[in-house]
Amino acid sequence: MFEIDPWTLLTIVLLGVVTVVTRGFFLMSSKPWTLPHWAQRGLQYAPIAALSAVVIPEVVTTQGVLVQTWMDARLFAAAVGAGWFFWQRSVLGTIVAGMVVYLPLHIGLGW
Repeated sequence: MFEIDPWTLLTIVLLGVVTVVTRGFFLMSSKPWTLPHWAQRGLQYAPIAALSAVVIPEVVTTQGVLVQTWMDARLFAAAVGAGWFFWQRSVLGTIVAGMVVYLPLHIGLGW
């Protein structure tokens, strides 16, 4: 039914081993392990950096090209969502506020 190339099988097995070892590394140690202070401080910025890396290109580009006009619903929705977050500090409210602006502009006006 399926012919499995030995190299493909070896690659899959080795990737599985690497995944288990790297994810289980902290469980294998017998003594408590802590990150240095500089690493802990750096990890505090990881979520916002990852979110920015995903959201900003989606808001300011269309198929790899920068938005050429201000008549783009994503720009207004992102601005309102950011404003709501800085005002209320609510993630759910941020999503709702952004969508309340985005949907009428995108569907209603065709932006």
